[in-house]
Amino acid sequence: MSDRVLARIGKPHGIRGEVTVQAHTDDPAARFVPGATFATEAPPGSGVPRVLTISAARLHRDTWLLAFEEVPDRTGAEGLRGTRLVLDDDAAADALDDEEGWYEDDLVGLAAYTVVGERIGEVSGLTIGTAQDLLYIRLTDGREALIPFVEALVPTVDLDAGRVVVDPPHGLLDLAE
Repeated sequence: MSDRVLARIGKPHGIRGEVTVQAHTDDPAARFVPGATFATEAPPGSGVPRVLTISAARLHRDTWLLAFEEVPDRTGAEGLRGTRLVLDDDAAADALDDEEGWYEDDLVGLAAYTVVGERIGEVSGLTIGTAQDLLYIRLTDGREALIPFVEALVPTVDLDAGRVVVDPPHGLLDLAE
């Protein structure tokens, strides 16, 4: 069964078991609420519980901090580093029905075309930002371009056809490293 990543747990914050998370959802305020439970993906033998229940969530300097009922202190929080909070396929499908959006796992590997039909590369990643999300496109020449993931610049995402269509402003692709 394929899972959908909602967040990756980072370093501990403070001594009461809070952790930083890199959110991979476009509405973390609605997802990260006390009582919400999430399946976890962690290395085998790590001791991370298979399910974590949020006991507290807050935004601190543009970073989400979460605390879990199963993790009472900093020592437990250290063991969560790198763990992914995930939805199973059924929950992910329900979530996509409720909100218009895509998960990074859905987008990576899609062919990227311009609005005039020229293939420019393939999607290599997605970063969820506080102001807007960024779509990473590995261009056909190996460079990587960042495109703001907004409808005006990415008018089409067609998962069934395995493609995205981008309409970058003149010069945006030239900024690629």
